[in-house]
Formats: sequence, structure tokens, C-alpha cells
Amino acid sequence: MTSDKAARFRALHRGPGAFLIPNPWDAGSARALAGLGFQALATSSGACAGTLGRRDGKVTREEALAHARAIVMATDLPVSADLEKGFGDAPAAAAETIRLAAGVGLVGGSIEDATGDKDQPLYDLEHATERVAAAARAARALPFAFTLTARAENFLRGRPDLQDTIRRLQAFEKAGADVLMAPGLPDLAAVRAVCAALSKPVNFMAGIKGRSFSVAELQAAGVRRISLATSLYRAAMSGLLEAAREVSEKGSFGYLERSLTTPELNAFMEN
Repeated sequence: MTSDKAARFRALHRGPGAFLIPNPWDAGSARALAGLGFQALATSSGACAGTLGRRDGKVTREEALAHARAIVMATDLPVSADLEKGFGDAPAAAAETIRLAAGVGLVGGSIEDATGDKDQPLYDLEHATERVAAAARAARALPFAFTLTARAENFLRGRPDLQDTIRRLQAFEKAGADVLMAPGLPDLAAVRAVCAALSKPVNFMAGIKGRSFSVAELQAAGVRRISLATSLYRAAMSGLLEAAREVSEKGSFGYLERSLTTPELNAFMEN
């Protein structure tokens, strides 16, 4: 079953064109997205943290994998996970995270070059590349085709250097990553430059105001996969806050007229 999911996930990256991979935040949202016809799902570290009442980066590896497993078990779709920096600085930590990710049924996952240290937000290129290489070796040792994504975090970590981003992604590609990703690229010109510099599929992260472009535009720029990060979770939380404020501030329940009914929501859930 996992091997079949892994093969289906790999095939999506071969096109034609770009595919969307939305990010559920629990089993129920995973079922709803599957019911809408999406072909694969991905976890979001920020959404995972939010469900636990925490900020992004404050979740343990065990918690992240338990969250991922719940989403894996909810549908028969391939699931990839946001594995942050691999929950450790050493290359061995990134490799172990990949092995454990496969153990909960994930068929893909990302490792980023952000350290979590504000004073030194990115690993130096050599160490970052070693971490990707170790993760890639762990992925290749698995009994199925695990899809490893490597992320260059410059534009999210106060280092908006496009050339350095491209250098990092090229190094990660050579180190064995299957998909490359640079969250927060500022415009379509930057997206085109990244895609043109790489031979492996590129994932674009939609979800930042002013830095999210249409599927048609991203596909024309060379993107093969489009993820939605925390944006769906934030949209759901926006609806929650809007409804709760209406009740608390106005004493009315107009949000009910705009909401799914219980039978409509139950239609997405397991019988």
C-alpha cells in the first residue's frame, strides 16, 4: 500500500503541468480535501503547531509524526510531511527523521536549512548540504520510493538573496533531493529563475499575501508542485474568529447562514 502511494506521488511530479498539494491540519480536514478530489496531501508544521496551541517550530518530532500519522490514516492519498529541519542539527538527525517518517506511512517529506537560531538563521552551505545528503541516503535505503524535498529558507529568514538561494538548491539537488523548494520567493521572475536553474521538480509555496500567484502563472514559470502551507488552516481559523466575534460582539448568529450544515460536513467523513 505504501509503495503504491509512493509511486502515485512520484508520478504526479512528472506532469503534465503542475499539481496542487493542500495542507490539512487534522484527519477531518484531510478527508474533506480528499473528497474534493485532490490527489495528494501534505502536513504543515505551522498548522500542526497551531492545533496544539503553539507557534511553528515548537513541536517535537514525536508530536509531528503522530500528527502526520493521523492524516496518513484518514485517506488513501499519498502524504508528504513538513519535517522542519529534521528535528536536530546533525545530518544523522535528519536521516533518522526520514526513517521514522516512513514508519508512520509518509511517502515524502521536506528538510530545510533553517537552524531555528535568530542569530544564525541558516546552516552554512556545506553543513546544510550534508544534512540533505544524509536524508537522501536514508530515503534511498527505504523499501519504497520516498520523495525527499529540500528547502532553502533564505526568503523566510531575513536573507532574501536569490543567487544564494539558487546555489543552495543546486547543491541540494546534487546531494540527492528529489524536489526543491524556496518558500517566500518575491515574484514570478524569481520563480522562473529558480526553476530554470534546476533539473528536478520545484515546489512553490502559496500562502503569503502578495507572493502567491495563480496556478497558470506558476505552471508557466516551470513549477511542478504547489503547496498551500498554513493558508487553509488560517482560512479556517479566520472563519472561527469571524463567527465568534459576531456572537460575542453582536449577539447574532448570521454565520450559520454561511456555514456547512452537519449533513454536508458528514458527507466528507468516514461512514
